[in-house]
Amino acid sequence: MKVTRQRGTKLSITVYSDSYSYSHFYNHSYSKSPMKIFHKHLRSSLILFMLCFTLTATSFASPTKDPEEHFFDSTFGDFSEELENAKAQGKQGVLIFFEMDECPFCHWMKTNVLNQENVQEYFKKNFLIFAVDIEGDVEMTNFQGKVMTQKDFAFKENRVRATPVIAFFDLQGKRAMRFTGRTSSAEEFLLLGQFVVEKEYVNTKFSKYKRSHKAKKK
Repeated sequence: MKVTRQRGTKLSITVYSDSYSYSHFYNHSYSKSPMKIFHKHLRSSLILFMLCFTLTATSFASPTKDPEEHFFDSTFGDFSEELENAKAQGKQGVLIFFEMDECPFCHWMKTNVLNQENVQEYFKKNFLIFAVDIEGDVEMTNFQGKVMTQKDFAFKENRVRATPVIAFFDLQGKRAMRFTGRTSSAEEFLLLGQFVVEKEYVNTKFSKYKRSHKAKKK
């Protein structure tokens, strides 16, 4: 920022930044303090700079897509059939997202994690993905071909008591990994998927896997 005086009663202030420059002349007599004018203009310039910075940061944010369309797969509710589809498509298994209405953490996952394009690409590549309402009375078929309601599949068969629960099932319909609650970030959710794809759950816990992963990055 440069402040200069010119002859007469004009004060010239020029503001420079990486994204813009702005100049203005003020018609004030020297009986008024130039520093007061400078401070007033500085405040306005800082507000303008922060607005430009915010808009720039937003433009570089990770692209998002509606998870209902781009993350979850459609199904008629026959998970024994979906298991065969997963095998035929070369997937690693099936992911079940147990949820319920008015679940704030479920909503958070959908608006902060499951809507991320890189998350959708990774999980769609490796899993068939379905949502199950833990309070649902809709009939479905489990991985063994038994007909039951969604809530019985959640409560009786998988002991889901809180939501969300992210459950991974292998190609034999056996639950391989279960994560209760929301992840801290999209990065942690991707790490959870990697943990299952690499079958690390056979040898270690996810918490230990996360710690070793962080240590490798340092």
